[in-house]
Amino acid sequence: MSLTAREGHRKLNNKTLFTGHREVRELLPMGECINVIEEMFKVLARGEAILPLRSIVSTPDKKGALVQMPAHLGSSTFNVIGGKFISVFPENLSTEYESHQGCILLFECVNGRLLAVIDASSVTAIRTAAASAVATKVLARNDAANLAILGSGTQASMHLTAMREIRPIKRVRIWSRNKVHAENFVARHSHDLEIKSSDSPKEAVEDADIICTTTATRDPILNGEWIPSGCHINAVGASRPPSRELDSQAVAKSRLYTDRMESLLNEADDYRIPKSEGMLTDINLVGEIGQLLLGQIPGRTNDREITIFKSLGIATEDLAVANHIYKKCGASKLGIWLDFSGMRADS
Repeated sequence: MSLTAREGHRKLNNKTLFTGHREVRELLPMGECINVIEEMFKVLARGEAILPLRSIVSTPDKKGALVQMPAHLGSSTFNVIGGKFISVFPENLSTEYESHQGCILLFECVNGRLLAVIDASSVTAIRTAAASAVATKVLARNDAANLAILGSGTQASMHLTAMREIRPIKRVRIWSRNKVHAENFVARHSHDLEIKSSDSPKEAVEDADIICTTTATRDPILNGEWIPSGCHINAVGASRPPSRELDSQAVAKSRLYTDRMESLLNEADDYRIPKSEGMLTDINLVGEIGQLLLGQIPGRTNDREITIFKSLGIATEDLAVANHIYKKCGASKLGIWLDFSGMRADS
């Protein structure tokens, strides 16, 4: 390779990928994302990642916050470092802006180059549901076909897509605190599937094989006495105190799995509250999904058990997906590439 060619190759490699909301949706089909998240869980379980707990800086008026989620994801598959940085302003729900806005910064681990800046909202929406799909694939009964979704927002839609990727879903019941939102959900998704709205969470989960809780509630909406035998639950909406979607009885009668044990013990009131009440034993908490994928812990042992995947949402998920998007864009020349390199001026 000539000097000029080498310089051109180096300049191309030193460019940074920028992808927005629309591009992420086009580049990240749910099926692909599920495969990426499954591999990430295995890497995490092998101890090939560094994953501090998320940190939160609130504004003085407490109306908003900045959430920082750094991580390193190792192995030959990934080997990247970076994090997700996202603002959370709940009052935006009444404006034209999203309540969660931010980006994922992806760096390589040889020279520390910034590889990509990727919209965080779209990645979070897809990878959260993909993580639930991985858990459902290894924990739900093989014949699970009746799905209940509590909540009617973005995660509700994404979880419907994700559950259909890995189980033969035939019937869906949706509940939302806002009846109009639930009816709109039905109208959007019922073209090739039986979907009905329910008047209560109890009605929605009756005879359900899979339950996905995707709400922003601070108080439990799913009671243990309503949960059918043999059901699998993806508890997604409550990712930090003080919020939970499941009452203590729901957790106490189940076998509990999570994405990251340290996050569960520090951030999940769905677990921490029933534990503090003395309602849980060592039998309830089984371990991480990655450990199950590697055969290090047992999964479902019979068709009557109730299993829960408590999802906290972790930065290694974001890095794994960002790395996948970066490689996909690099191979196909898609996306916007800008010169954002940290090269010395004399190089």
